[in-house]
This record gives sequence, structure tokens and C-alpha cells, in this order.
Amino acid sequence: MQLAVSTLLSGISAGGQYALIAIGYTLVYGILRLINFAHGDVFMVAGLVVIYMTASMPLYVALPLMVVFIVVLGFCIERAAYKPLRSAPRMSVMISAIGVSFLIQNFATYYTGGLARFYPEIPFLYDSVTIAGATTRWVTIVTPFLVVALVLLLLLLINKTKIGLAMRAAAKDFETCQLMGIKINSVISFTFVIGSALAAIGSILYFTNYPSIMPQSGALPGLRAFVAAVFGGIGSIPGAVVGAFIIGICENIVKVNPTYSIFSDAVTFIILIVVLGVKPTGLFGEKVTDKV
Repeated sequence: MQLAVSTLLSGISAGGQYALIAIGYTLVYGILRLINFAHGDVFMVAGLVVIYMTASMPLYVALPLMVVFIVVLGFCIERAAYKPLRSAPRMSVMISAIGVSFLIQNFATYYTGGLARFYPEIPFLYDSVTIAGATTRWVTIVTPFLVVALVLLLLLLINKTKIGLAMRAAAKDFETCQLMGIKINSVISFTFVIGSALAAIGSILYFTNYPSIMPQSGALPGLRAFVAAVFGGIGSIPGAVVGAFIIGICENIVKVNPTYSIFSDAVTFIILIVVLGVKPTGLFGEKVTDKV
């Protein structure tokens, strides 16, 4: 019983952390039809920034400053790497995204020397708590509630505000939005800002559980979050969240048995293949007919 509770809690916590990254993927894809391959590396940078900031300032100052820094980083990436290629072929933009990913990893390797850095212990989140006989950290309990609250706020923003209306319009018909006078560059930049902020918050939760950070530490969580977004139906925020929770739970169930734990990532992709074989658009994806 204790093992089942511990596994379920860990899976829900991991899924919530993947969900915050996956939302960034699905928002950008919904408008630009672009997979932002640098998103996982932005997540990794958020962790490193906290490590370096806490060396010279209190944690309660470093965490908000880190979120601001990551938001600015996401904005700069969009303006420098993606905006100039707005009218370029989609393959060119994808190659640019891959290039930004490697650039960030190389800068991180330069500053860290390629060595692991350890995330500071955040009071309360790092403390232990016992639930149904299973011992876990408070971050595991806080994560799902925080994710749900952030997703509800995001959905309110998208459905009840002017910028949200512009985002929905751009996702529906990018070219027509430009003709109707919508400031499409501002909408896209705002989308990157939201995705970066959520990734920054996700990094706080994730690296509290997995405190060792290397320049490649964003690759695997970013890949899992991308799979979650595709699994749920890329372009759908609820789909990305549900997909992330399912993947997080399945991953931790496989990890229970040490013999099969090495296959945890393979199981994730097997589930994705099976689901896409039955429903190619993902769980919540809508079937779209392209005009010829």
C-alpha cells in the first residue's frame, strides 16, 4: 500500500512538472506550428540561474528574479531566432530552433565547465511529509495543486482577455489575423513569455526533486514534455496537461521494479505510438483539413 501511494504521488508530481513545460510547447505550436526545441534548455537555464543567484542573494529574492530572467530570455530567443524567419520555410525555423538549443547548452557547458551543479534546498518544498505511511517531500503534494491553479489562470487569460482572444485568433488563422490588424509579433512574443514563465516555475519544482543539474539536464524533461503535448493533442492546453500526468504516472510505475526501470522512457514512447496509432491527433487534438 505504501509503495502504491508513493508511486502514485511521485507520478502525479512528475506529471505536473512535465505539464508546465508541455504547455510552452503546445502554446507555441498552436500559433506558429513550430516545435520550440530550445524550450527544454530554457528550463535547464532556469535551474542554473537559481544556483548562481543564491550564491550572492537570498533565496526569496533569487527565485522571482530567476523567473524574470527566464521570461526575458524566452522573449529574446523569439525575437532573435524566430522573428526574422517568420516568412521562411518551416524547415528553416525548425533548424534555427535546434541551433538555439545547442547554443544554450554550449554556453551552459562553458559557464559550468560541464560539471554538475546542485540546486539549493528550498524551505518547505524540500521538507518531508508522510501520507498513508509513504514518506515524500512537500513539493510532491504542492505540484498538482499549483499546476491546476496555473492552468486555470492561463485558460481564463486565453478565454477572457483581449490578448487571449488574439492568441486564439492567431492559432485559428495566422495569415488572416495579420490582415485584420492584429499585432501578431506582440502576440507571439507574449506566448513565448508565458511558456518561459511556466517552464521557470516548473524548474523550481523539478530540481527540488532532482537537484543535480548539468547542461544536458533539460533535454530529457523537455523531450518527455514534448511527448506529453503530442500525446494529449498538441495545440490543446488541457490535452498537454492530461498527457503529462499520464506519462508521469506510467513512468513511475515502470520505475518501481529496478529490473525494468531502464525501460521507463521506452514505455513512454510505446504509449505514444499506440495512442497515435488509434487517434493520430492525440487525445484532445482536433482533426484539421488543410486547404489546397
